[in-house]
Amino acid sequence: MLDKFFTWYQKHYLLNLSIAAGLFLLQIFHLYWLFTDVILLKLTGQSYFAFPDIWGVVSTVLEYTEIPAIISTSLLYIHLLRQNFSWKNIFFLLSINVQWLHILWITDEVVIERFTTHTQFLHWPVLIAWLAILIDYLELPVIYDTAKRLLFEIKSRIKKLDPKN
Repeated sequence: MLDKFFTWYQKHYLLNLSIAAGLFLLQIFHLYWLFTDVILLKLTGQSYFAFPDIWGVVSTVLEYTEIPAIISTSLLYIHLLRQNFSWKNIFFLLSINVQWLHILWITDEVVIERFTTHTQFLHWPVLIAWLAILIDYLELPVIYDTAKRLLFEIKSRIKKLDPKN
């Protein structure tokens, strides 16, 4: 059954890669919000979030695309590992799936609450909040890799269509 699924996955690789990359690219706005409205607020006492408050809500809504992003990107790296083992792909798979810890245990709401109620920088609840932020930013290498793979795949498909090749 798995072989059949991954045969289908390979047949529709560009579509599957596009979905995975697209869903994770949406996370960039959430990471921007997290940096400018949460991290910088904690470090400097001032928010540098350049959008109206409603965009904080949009960031929260975009955060709900993270679960499909984790699933689709996990499938991508499992597919790639089935084709050829790579420690880099293992790292990406682990970086993606550690997000479950952040989603189910140390949510953004917990981070904000810990930052606003604990003033000491190295207080245990604040350290947990920093851990959650680190986990969130482990998405960046995956975002870069999936976007790079998508561009490479599109370029190679265009080359195949070029009658000069």
